[in-house]
Amino acid sequence: MDKFTTLTGVAAPLPTTNVDTDMIIPKQFLKTIKRTGLGKSLFYEMRYNDDGSENPDFTLNQPAWRDAQILVAGDNFGCGSSREHAPWALLDFGIRCVISTSFADIFYNNCFKNGILPIKLPQEDVDKLMDDARRGANATVTVDLEAQEIRGPDGGVVKFDLDPFRKHCLLNGLDDIGLTFEKKASIDAYEANMAEARPWA
Repeated sequence: MDKFTTLTGVAAPLPTTNVDTDMIIPKQFLKTIKRTGLGKSLFYEMRYNDDGSENPDFTLNQPAWRDAQILVAGDNFGCGSSREHAPWALLDFGIRCVISTSFADIFYNNCFKNGILPIKLPQEDVDKLMDDARRGANATVTVDLEAQEIRGPDGGVVKFDLDPFRKHCLLNGLDDIGLTFEKKASIDAYEANMAEARPWA
């Protein structure tokens, strides 16, 4: 998993509330177990018309936000079914940070396991960042995980809270497998001892 330290980029506004995981990545794209290739289907029903052409009104299809790495979203983002493909699709598109007033619990946890930083903020702070995002490509936002702050294009700073363990994992690029490998020396020593003590096992 890639480390998350400081991210500076364009933030895309998505003020829609209750964006569920089926809206993020519809069910027909869940056949794969690969984490790559899902970005093109992110927000499929909002991004594309029935004939497969792009919907020019959708935020991520507009030139200012095509390369957005930060998403400023409406309340209750990631609700619905517990599909890990949702953060996979966001990450494959290039989104590394999602900011909202609230997230569904399973989606929120899955973000951390895939290198995405979900940030919960009060409504007034989200409104401020949504206004910044609406300004487009000239209004870059910096998310500093170490300092736990978001710096806006006009120099404003928004602080955010985060569980220290989750912060440690993101800063060091540690998913569940990475955390296990941190204990590799102890695991190897245990297995060597077991092999000597119980060679029949």
